[in-house]
Amino acid sequence: MRVLIVDDHPLVRRGIASALSFEESIEEVKEAGSIAEALSIMSKDNLEIIMIDLNLGREDGLELVNQAKNKNISTKFVVLTSSLRKEDFFRAKEVGVEGYILKEAFPEDILYGLKVVAKGKKFYDPEVMQFHMRGDKKSYLDELSPREQDVLGELGKGMSNIEIAQRLYISEHTVKKHVSNILSKLRLNHRTEAALYINNTERFGY
Repeated sequence: MRVLIVDDHPLVRRGIASALSFEESIEEVKEAGSIAEALSIMSKDNLEIIMIDLNLGREDGLELVNQAKNKNISTKFVVLTSSLRKEDFFRAKEVGVEGYILKEAFPEDILYGLKVVAKGKKFYDPEVMQFHMRGDKKSYLDELSPREQDVLGELGKGMSNIEIAQRLYISEHTVKKHVSNILSKLRLNHRTEAALYINNTERFGY
């Protein structure tokens, strides 16, 4: 992997770069302290993953994502931040970042997240997901219809659409429609997140 770290604090950049340098799958690590500097590097080098802080001094780190897309720069973005604010997390998802990781994460967890993103999947720090689930479970679950809650419960058991259809005596098409509604109402991307959501709901007693 060829990685660019974008953070306005030199010591933070160097610390992250140092941690990544010990990983065999990391071929190259570059650093930038601003959006302009990052865009300059990105336009010259073929980088696979851009790690960005949300706050780059007076700049919004997510603006880098927008500008890169406008310039047709093809790469993957991972937010590396200390922010657990719901607004920041959803803003990052809306602009299309592939990952959201807390700076407090262990180096091995950051590396794992980068590997997941490099494979074309999204990775959201489990601590972030659980934090928001604790605060939003009740209100979000209340938005689901009784049948949608039934389907969500089966998703948590790892059931496929066909298995859920057979268990709840409904068509597979109806199950797919319920799953789509569940993901939309819970603001999730795929059924794996839905399973994690309901399992954590039960774990924390909601």
